[in-house]
Order: sequence, then structure tokens, then C-alpha cells
Amino acid sequence: MIRAYNEWYLSDARRCLANSLDYAVYSLGIGLSEYYDMFIESDVCTRFEKGDPFIVSGKSGVELALMIVSQYRGEQDYMERVYHDGKSREYWAGWALAFHQWYTACTLRQLNNEIPIETILDMYDKYHEMDIMHFVDRIIEMRRERRLTTYLKKLREFKGFSQSELAAMTGIPLKTLQHYEQGDKQLNKANVMYVLTLARVLDCNPEVLIES
Repeated sequence: MIRAYNEWYLSDARRCLANSLDYAVYSLGIGLSEYYDMFIESDVCTRFEKGDPFIVSGKSGVELALMIVSQYRGEQDYMERVYHDGKSREYWAGWALAFHQWYTACTLRQLNNEIPIETILDMYDKYHEMDIMHFVDRIIEMRRERRLTTYLKKLREFKGFSQSELAAMTGIPLKTLQHYEQGDKQLNKANVMYVLTLARVLDCNPEVLIES
């Protein structure tokens, strides 16, 4: 697999994004989602994702945060750094996200469209002491599940069926169908007859409903 940029810059990139999120939240008093949206919409993010040494190694996390906020709010004064006992949840989120982006070459904007930063933050308790690849594997799985459930919903809507109509036509309980569309249940682990019936009614191959 091709990585997003040379591994030489990975450690710097992880520290930079991690410290940037921590500083924006605890020193500048900006909500995590608000700041992260500023970051991923900026041209700086695009350069970060390519491993631009001027950004990932040439800027500290504090400098990165001040640069981003100044783009959207005007000149931002430096605020004293707030330190913690250990690393904050926001620090871990940036540290983990930077690794995932490098490892998969998935853009941070694309990932945020599928899995919001607050969801990443909620993963801290379970994953912050695990090997980082457990986090990466879980994110890949979550993205695959989301694509599958989104596809089912879009295909149903394209055919012009309501959830109730599709449930009646397939014999699948409405609640079960809703769980598949919402991602509460995984379609690729569904009863095989459910998948075959859905494929027949929606006029598609069963494989497209269960494959990533």
C-alpha cells in the first residue's frame, strides 16, 4: 500500500496535529468540531496531508493552530499553553488521525464526512492504550459499514420505496430494515435470505449489498 508521504515526517506530523487540537481547545477555547472544521477546510490541511515539511516539521502544533484560526477569525494572539497530567483526549485524537491519514492516504476531509471528529474522540477510552493499528482497523471497518448502509438507503430511495414498502415487499421486519440502514446491524452479517430478497426487490446483485 502506498502511504500518503515519507515515513520520515510521520512522527512530526502526529505531534503537530495532536498539539494543534489540544492548544485550540484548551488554550484558545475553541470547540473541537469548530476548530477541526477550520483545519480540514484550509489549504494548510492539504499540505499537511501530503507531508509538506514546512507544515508538519517546520511548524509546532501551537503555530499551526494560530495559523488556522487567523485565516478564519483574523489575527489570533498567542495564549499561554494549558498543560495536563498526561495527554488530553484531543491530543490523542490528533495523534491517531494523523497516523490513519498517513497509513491509508484517506483525506481528513473525506474521513470527517464519514466519521466526525467527536466520534473519534469517543474512541479514546477504548483505543488510546492499544496499538494504533487497532484504531486504524476499526476506522476502516466503520467506513465500510457506513458505505454499505448508505448504499442500501440510497438504492431504496432510487427505486422509490419507503422503508415500510420495502419491508412489506421483502418480508423483512421494518425495525430490522431500519437497523440495517442506520448501521446498528451489519448487512453483511444478515440472514442470507434477507440479502437475496433485498437484491431481488431492489434489482441488484447480492454481492453489492454485502461487499465492501
